[in-house]
Amino acid sequence: MRVGIEVGGTFTDLVAIGRDGIIVTKVPSVPSAPDEGAFDALIASGIPLAAIEELAHGSTVATNAVLERKGARIAFVTTKGFRDILALQRHGRDRIYDLEYRKPVPVVERSASFEVTERVVADGSVVTPLDEAAIERELLPGLAAGGFEAVAVCLLNGYVNPAHERRVRELIASRLPDLHVTLSSDVTREFREYERASTTTLSAYVQPVIDRYLARFSERLGASGFTGHFSVMQSNGGRLPADGMRGSAINALLSGPAAGVMGAVRQAGRSGFRNIVTLDIGGTSTDVCVVTDGRPQLTQDFSLDGLPIRVPLLDINTVGAGGGSIVWIDEGGMLRVGPKSAGANPGPACYGRGGTEPTLTDAHVIRQTVRPEAFLGGRMTIDAAASRRVFEPIARALSMSLEEAADSAVQLANANIVRAIQLISTERGHDPRDYVLVPYGGAGPLHAADVAAELGISTIVVPPSAGIISAYGLIASDFMLFESMTRRAPADDDAATHLTTVFDEMQARASERAAHLGLTGTLQMELTAGMRFVGQAFEVPVTFAADEIARLSSAHIRERFAEAHHRVYFFGGEAEKPIEFVSFRLGVTLPLAELPLLAIDATQKSKPKPIEVFDKRSWRSGVLVARGGLGAKRLPGPALIEDPTSTLLVPGGWTARRDGNHNTILERQK
Repeated sequence: MRVGIEVGGTFTDLVAIGRDGIIVTKVPSVPSAPDEGAFDALIASGIPLAAIEELAHGSTVATNAVLERKGARIAFVTTKGFRDILALQRHGRDRIYDLEYRKPVPVVERSASFEVTERVVADGSVVTPLDEAAIERELLPGLAAGGFEAVAVCLLNGYVNPAHERRVRELIASRLPDLHVTLSSDVTREFREYERASTTTLSAYVQPVIDRYLARFSERLGASGFTGHFSVMQSNGGRLPADGMRGSAINALLSGPAAGVMGAVRQAGRSGFRNIVTLDIGGTSTDVCVVTDGRPQLTQDFSLDGLPIRVPLLDINTVGAGGGSIVWIDEGGMLRVGPKSAGANPGPACYGRGGTEPTLTDAHVIRQTVRPEAFLGGRMTIDAAASRRVFEPIARALSMSLEEAADSAVQLANANIVRAIQLISTERGHDPRDYVLVPYGGAGPLHAADVAAELGISTIVVPPSAGIISAYGLIASDFMLFESMTRRAPADDDAATHLTTVFDEMQARASERAAHLGLTGTLQMELTAGMRFVGQAFEVPVTFAADEIARLSSAHIRERFAEAHHRVYFFGGEAEKPIEFVSFRLGVTLPLAELPLLAIDATQKSKPKPIEVFDKRSWRSGVLVARGGLGAKRLPGPALIEDPTSTLLVPGGWTARRDGNHNTILERQK
């Protein structure tokens, strides 16, 4: 049996797939102890841990440690003269018109920043040797007296020559063996000093937290009889064995949203859909991602709490429009939704756990697009009167009925979601009309049709058990790791030779690392080169399959760059302009031997019955259908289609049917 457990902000989801079928479980998360929520899901599922062959896990532990500033107490070690790099940052501002703007606060205090005497220049040569005597005399006593759990070492140009960083680690380990040391050359071997320092310190900041969490989780699994393989989801869309994640905590930051994207890719791919826009609306936020030709887009331009992170991760855009997002009126009398959320505790008012503010879930209860008696398959009691009570101040302030106020909140959330999708599609050179929308999460299918219509998307693919797709994505994801490096060189007549040399070097290093992690089998590799016109400030990623690198000509490499550059900037074919390589990223994948099948429980059937829903400012008559009872015949909207994990709204002008792969297909009528 293969089991995936995903800890979200509001609910913890479990999917188990084995010879005897599929088990789906959803329980409330425990924000103060995420592993408790995970074991609550295991207990609720009734699965003996000894029967689990493979357990994959994703959680928000690392993300919350950064956002809540509850990571480890860490020190920062850098080259003499660069102590303040984390405070100086870049000159850019996220909010250029905010007169009270302040730069993001680093996770390392200035008093915990130390300098060492050394200097490596950009070509990797040493001009000032590492002063080991000063380290013994000054740095080590300072670290010992500081009460630190971890230390981040980021020396100038350490990405090209890590010898000094490694020696600093050896010296620290000799005197302070319990202090965890994170090297920038192990985390990201790419240039841009501030971004590299920020990534390294964040990795060190969450490493002890992840170590303790995984150790505690593994110990409890073992004590309960688990003897299978335990893996953890990364933010790049692949898994790593849990032991491997203990040395790469920075890759756990967005594991939950990444798992959802991979689950959507796998399930939509069964029906032949490879160009998709994912729409994950959970209890706290909405995550969207563009997938082209079955491949989610990767980015290294990401910030968390304003602090840059430069490791490969899925290009996911997040907005505060989840089921628990609070609906409020601003100082100007305008309706707002999010980003503040009621979370898992107390949750929306309708949960009956003390919530006193209106949320999107309460809005759906008022609109009757969420039926209290069917929430979580009827396993959770919903207080519809509480939803109406907390929305009364909103309705009075807007001079609307309760239903109109709730509907306005939903439509506003839809507008925020549309904008989030446009940021990663239209503004990245992708036309949403060429894609299908794949909604999941507890609320994704409720909003999908309106979002798709606004974007000009005419087809929606709703996976079975859409509310737990992130958990399914955990066991449907390949094992994956990345190597990166910066090595500038002209993309001239010798471009093909340079690309081959870099690939051979990175391939050897990645293969050794994969073997160390126990990833044996046929590895698939792909090299992405960061290229640009000489003089440009930023690079364009150009991807090459491993089996084509030896056959590429220099002219072909330049053509591929021109195509990629034109797709982003709408120019780039000027052959006379000099081009250069800047950085490289090698992706290594160990594919799944067999993809687990996610299916609908066809026994969950009921006769269609009439319902009334409030949508787009008026009551509309429709039908209620259980997902298991939906067949190949098209069902016209308005309709609500329910399963124990989510509700799908089919507005008028859309039809719904179930295909042979258990996906529900919505199509907009012309």
